[in-house]
Amino acid sequence: MKQVLQSLKTGAIEVAEVPRPAVGRGQLLVRTRRSLISTGTERMLVEFGRAGWLDKARQQPEKVRQVLEKARTDGLWATLEAVQRKLDQPLPLGYSNVGVVEEVGAGVVGFAVGDRVVSNGQHAEVVAVPATLAARVPPGVSDDAAAFAVVGAIALQGVRLLAPTLGEAMVVLGLGLLGQLGVQLLRAHGCRVLGVDPDPARRALAERFGAEVAAPEAALEAAARLSRGRGVDGVLVAAATSSSEPIHQAAQMCRKRGRIVLVGVTGLELRRSDFYEKELTFQVSCSYGPGRYDPLYEAKGQDYPFGFVRWTAQRNFEAVLDMLADRRLDVRPLISHRFPIADAEDAYAVVLGSEPSLGVLLEYPGADSDRPQRTVVLRSASVGRSDRSVVSVIGAGEYATRVLVPAFKAAGARLRIVAARSGTSSLHAARKFGFEAATTDPEEALHDPETTAVVIATRHDSHARYVLAALRAGKHVFVEKPLCLTHEELDEIERLYASLLNEPAGPPLLMVGFNRRFAPHVQKMKALLEDVPGPRAMVMTVNAGPVPADHWVSDPEIGGGRLLGEACHFIDLLRYLASAPIERCSRFDLQGPSSDAASVQLAFADGSVGAIHYFTNGSRAFPKERLEVFAGGRVLQLDNFRRLSGYGWPGFSRMRPWRQDKGQRACVRAFLTAVAGGGPPPVPVEELFEVSRVALELAGRGRA
Repeated sequence: MKQVLQSLKTGAIEVAEVPRPAVGRGQLLVRTRRSLISTGTERMLVEFGRAGWLDKARQQPEKVRQVLEKARTDGLWATLEAVQRKLDQPLPLGYSNVGVVEEVGAGVVGFAVGDRVVSNGQHAEVVAVPATLAARVPPGVSDDAAAFAVVGAIALQGVRLLAPTLGEAMVVLGLGLLGQLGVQLLRAHGCRVLGVDPDPARRALAERFGAEVAAPEAALEAAARLSRGRGVDGVLVAAATSSSEPIHQAAQMCRKRGRIVLVGVTGLELRRSDFYEKELTFQVSCSYGPGRYDPLYEAKGQDYPFGFVRWTAQRNFEAVLDMLADRRLDVRPLISHRFPIADAEDAYAVVLGSEPSLGVLLEYPGADSDRPQRTVVLRSASVGRSDRSVVSVIGAGEYATRVLVPAFKAAGARLRIVAARSGTSSLHAARKFGFEAATTDPEEALHDPETTAVVIATRHDSHARYVLAALRAGKHVFVEKPLCLTHEELDEIERLYASLLNEPAGPPLLMVGFNRRFAPHVQKMKALLEDVPGPRAMVMTVNAGPVPADHWVSDPEIGGGRLLGEACHFIDLLRYLASAPIERCSRFDLQGPSSDAASVQLAFADGSVGAIHYFTNGSRAFPKERLEVFAGGRVLQLDNFRRLSGYGWPGFSRMRPWRQDKGQRACVRAFLTAVAGGGPPPVPVEELFEVSRVALELAGRGRA
């Protein structure tokens, strides 16, 4: 299917052939009829992409600070690579879409196949959208008009925050799409409205909708006339500029205790005197309304109670559609251009050029056109270094594309299929690393006859399901940690693996991405410790840092929590260095049982002990990981996988490679070597199961 993508690095617009998305739980799969280019927002995104490095940095100073902090802790090279990866990601454009429902995901109520809906879907022939960010289109509303519903909801939410009452004097600064819609909505509230914009044509259009108008240089005088010299009651700022002048001008126009709401994008260097003297209120409106960016609302479909939150994002969509149906909102004069989706590059040339434009619609093929496919073949199959190392990857997120896939490519694997929920993500990974096909259907990777090994790099709750499916399909498996999220899943994996031991060819390889044991520093530590008798005392300190409370990794059902999702790395690392089974474990929480911050104690069969201090309340300026091993009157200290220091070791004092190395590439090479040579797994399966069981116990994942 065709989809509009933008390069953040260069700003270039592309109409790409992308795999059709899969419909997830709580989602609708929608075949698009129209989508609206949000000229203000999307123009700024493209201009940001086209800006040079220095201009990008000036526009996002907070990102520059994060880059400098990372350079101090992880090194300059790793930081530059991270910045390049971020800018390399294609950005799907668009968020105001109308189409017809083709599939309804599990858990969705109130929608059916064939419903015509608006949504925040992108500029693509087919979109998968949360049902809570969609609304049915009334019969009397055309596709053209309905395409304005989501942008209209942005304006409506700003008007709601402005809280207009009948007869008040209001100003709209900026008469682009949002401004024109804001004028009509404020007029519908019974307000007297002044529209301000430097463009005479836009002022004339606002005048047609019943507003008084003025150019910016005459705005203060016009606002004084509108308010009879008392100051206006409120200002809706719908401008798109880096200047802070619109906010200053809005404050000058207002009466005492007036209201200012920002729905556009402006500079925010506020002048205290503007607000102090008049006790003004200023608020930034968040998109379509309550629920936006709330994962419980968007991803899990948990609507807010109607009696307590009257206007959610979805209900704002419905309100705009009702106004379109009643002709109280007229968007026909706002349509300036139309383009077929195949010519979207021309549409953006108009948006970015000097030709006047306002509402630019993209039109899509009809329902009788071919149904877009979930798999896109990029190149014909080619034989790599070894047909036994043909790898397909499920998951194309940040870690997969930053670490795992480059490691498999560098190790010489033939990259066959990459699967991801997002067609954009799978296509980008396929293009960048040379996969033969991109898909949104994991079954393609699991059952592809040419694939010999499957890499699983999805969210944690799907790991066990894909591991079991891949093993049953006879594929070697490399799964990013953790192996699973419950004891029941672990039991099922163990039973299946045991049953495969009786097969003539034996079981496929099963590998968990416990890469730190393969790091060169750790290999050196292992070699040094082999000749030291007696038990070891090991202290692992992890300055993990906080994550937002609503991050998916902290969700017990999806991520399993950070102790299970990340601290399992360090359990495996200490298990490897101890060279003995873990007999007992305990956990002491820093901030209560639901906290990610904890101290873990491990006791090994040979008398060794280990402590893992996994903390989330430290400074980002401090290195993330430090390991200390005390044995036989000697000490080894590993700092953030950048420097290994020895104390009391004859012939060894320091090891410092030129860059940080946590062993990811060595881990992948060991796996592929075993796949190609038919050798034993690089990490004994018994240790994988042991570490997984201990991690589950420490994470409090009791049996049902």
